[in-house]
Amino acid sequence: MSDTIALRLTAIDKRFGPVHANRGASLVVHAGEIHALVGENGAGKSTLMKILSGMMPVDSGTIEVGGRDVTGWTTADAIAAGVGMVHQHFMLVPTLTVAENVVLGREPVTGGRFDRARAEHDVKMLCEQSGLDVPPDRLVADLSVGEAQRVEILKLLYRGARTLLLDEPTAVLSPPEVAELWKVLRRLRDGGATVVLITHKLDEVMAVSENITVMRAGETVATMATRETSPEKIAKAMVGRDVDLAVRNDRPPATAAHGTAALEVRHLVVRGARIEKAVHDVSFSVAAGEILGIAGVEGNGQTELLEAIAGIRNVTSGTIVLGGQDITRRSVHTRGEAGLSHIPEDRHRRGLILDYSVAENLILGQQHRYTTSGLLDRDAIEQHARHCTIEYDIRPADPSLPARALSGGNQQKIVIAREMSRAFTVLLAAQPTRGVDVGAIEFIHAELRKARNNGKAVLLVSAELKEVLTLSDRIAVMYGGRLVAMFSRSEASEEVIGPFMTGAKRERVA
Repeated sequence: MSDTIALRLTAIDKRFGPVHANRGASLVVHAGEIHALVGENGAGKSTLMKILSGMMPVDSGTIEVGGRDVTGWTTADAIAAGVGMVHQHFMLVPTLTVAENVVLGREPVTGGRFDRARAEHDVKMLCEQSGLDVPPDRLVADLSVGEAQRVEILKLLYRGARTLLLDEPTAVLSPPEVAELWKVLRRLRDGGATVVLITHKLDEVMAVSENITVMRAGETVATMATRETSPEKIAKAMVGRDVDLAVRNDRPPATAAHGTAALEVRHLVVRGARIEKAVHDVSFSVAAGEILGIAGVEGNGQTELLEAIAGIRNVTSGTIVLGGQDITRRSVHTRGEAGLSHIPEDRHRRGLILDYSVAENLILGQQHRYTTSGLLDRDAIEQHARHCTIEYDIRPADPSLPARALSGGNQQKIVIAREMSRAFTVLLAAQPTRGVDVGAIEFIHAELRKARNNGKAVLLVSAELKEVLTLSDRIAVMYGGRLVAMFSRSEASEEVIGPFMTGAKRERVA
C-alpha cells in the first residue's frame, strides 16, 4: 500500500424519494490496498459504490480519483479511468461463451467481422496473467458460480481496470472458491491494483484487508486499520451496540430430539440440470423439535434436494412424507397448507417478485388468507406488512416500496419474515443468512433456535460450516449427490466432517 490516495469521496449525499441512502458519507482509499467497506444491510455501501462507478448521479458531494475531481462522471468515464464494479448479482449473458462475455462491447474485429480466435487468445492470455483460470470457450451457462465471478473480474481487467469495486463477492462461493478469490485479489493488489471490498463477513475483513471503513444509516461512522481492530469492534461500529458473534446452540450436545418424524425422505432420486442424478438414493428424517443441518461443498445435491422437498423440482423416484402425508407429487401450495415453509437459496429466482411491493411479497403464496369477497384486503395486508417490517427489522420500513429498492440483505429479510411468520411445522432453510449483516445473522439464528424449541422441524443447508455445526442437533454430509455421513452434534467437528465433504472418506450413515 502506498501513500498515494486512489479514491476520495467527500460529503456524499443521495436520496431515493423518502429514502436517504447516503448522508454526507466519506471514503478514502490508498493505491495498492484492499479496503473493506462494511455496514448493516441498507447502510448505503452499494449506493456509494454505484455512485463511485458512475452508475448513478450524486445529489451532492465530491468524488476524486487519482487526485482528479470526477464528480458527475458516467460508467463509461469510470471504466476509461480504470474504475470498475463487480455486482452482487452477476451481469453476464449465459448463452455466450466466456470470451464473448469478456470482450462484449469491445470485440476484436478483423475484416469487419468479429474475430473469435483473437478474442479467445486475448482472454486466455489475460487469464494466465491474472491467475483467473476459466476456459475462454465455455458457455457461461455451464460455469460454476465461482467461475462466473472470475469472468466478471476478467471483464473489468480486459477494459484496463486498476481499481476494482467488489460487492459481496463471496456471498455465493464455496470455501475453496473464496480461498481462490483471495489469492487473485492479493495478486492483483501486489501488481498495483486497488480493491474496495463490500462484505458482511468479518472473518474475511480480517483476513484480506488493510483498512476498513464502517457505514451506518448512510453515514461513515468509523475508519480503522485492520491490524489494530477486532471483529467485535467492527460489529459494534456497524450496529451501534455490542453484538454476540458466537453462533450458539442452546441445547446441550447430548440432547436428542425425541419428537415424532415431522419430515421423512425415503430413497429420493432427483435429476439435475445437466446430470441424471443430482440426488441419488437419499433417505433421512427430521424430528419435531430438531434442527438437522446438511453440510457439504455447494454443488453436491443440496440445492436439488431442498427444491424437490419444496415441490419446485420434480422427483424421479422416492417418497417425501410431511406430517404423515405423502406429498411427493403434491403442489407447492398444498405443501404450504400442510405446514411446509421454504427459505430458498436464490431469493431473486425463487423468493421474491422484485417489482412487487414489500407488502405484496410478504403474502406471496398466502394471498387467499388476505381476501374479502374475493378481493385482496389491502388494510389486512398493510397491517401484516407493518408487523413484519418491525419484527424482522426490514429497512426502509416502508411496505409500499418495491422489493427491488431494498438492499440484498433486506430482501432476504422479506423472505425470512414471510416464511417464518406463517403457520408451519417444517422449515426448509437454504442459506438463510447469505448476504445479511452481523446483527441480522444474530436475529435469524435466534429465530431458527426458537422454531426448534417450539417443536418445529428445521432442515438447514448452509455454506457456513460453523453455522451448521453449532445450530444443528444432527449433521448430515452430502457428497456427489449422496448422503455419506450422519453425526450427532457431540460427534461433529470441522476436522471430522471435512474429509466426508471432500470425498476423502465415504459412507458413515446410521
